Amino acid sequence: MLSRLKTLKGFKLNSLDGEIGTVKEFYFDDRHWVIRYLVANTGHWLIGRQVLLSPYALLAVNCENEKIAIDLTKKQIEDSPALNTDKPVSRQFEEEYYGYYRWPTYWRGPNPWGSYAFIIRDRDKWNASNEGQPEWDHHLRSTHAVNDYHIQASDGELGRIDDFVMEDETWAIRYLIVNTGSWWSGKNVLVSTQWIERVSWSDSKVFVNLSREIIKQSPKYTEDSRLTRDYEIKLHQHYNRKGHWYDQLVDV
Repeated sequence: MLSRLKTLKGFKLNSLDGEIGTVKEFYFDDRHWVIRYLVANTGHWLIGRQVLLSPYALLAVNCENEKIAIDLTKKQIEDSPALNTDKPVSRQFEEEYYGYYRWPTYWRGPNPWGSYAFIIRDRDKWNASNEGQPEWDHHLRSTHAVNDYHIQASDGELGRIDDFVMEDETWAIRYLIVNTGSWWSGKNVLVSTQWIERVSWSDSKVFVNLSREIIKQSPKYTEDSRLTRDYEIKLHQHYNRKGHWYDQLVDV
């Protein structure tokens, strides 16, 4: 299922023994564009530290009731490695964090989730350790910080990032929702993260090798549009691009 990240902000986070807070924002890696952590707003609980939740801990997203179920107890979260609110998420912290929960690391191996193309929740299938697999470098980016980045088409500016579309099976960001501003009367368009040519993080710009005219002719998208597989197929056929789901079929 595809979800807009803005709609998930404010969702209640329910641990195995009670509510711990609400969704604040997300961190994703700048290589695979996969969400690595949900940042929780815990109110007056655990003040002074960032409370990060890996998708490994997230059982289910209930959009109707605006809740996310977490497969952890409050005690587990409280005793997890602490990260001050003013500190970046370092590799050292991630090593400690993943070691504490005994989850497979995502930065060792050829796939978005290390040895796996998507999240494997069955611990019995984690026997094939990814220790010894080559590590890949990455930087974590905040969706809050990247929101409003400029999108540059091959022949001019397209608009700014207004939101992100996430797939809940892999927690991959599949699309950027781009507000075209004055160029096209503020209409929104979808741009796949697979079509990104490069990103200038210092200039807050994302470059795509697509013309503004072909983007203007793409299937209509509004906030009321249902992000179904049929819609995705039409979108990719318009651009003559292969869909992300083909890679998933190959991996399976």
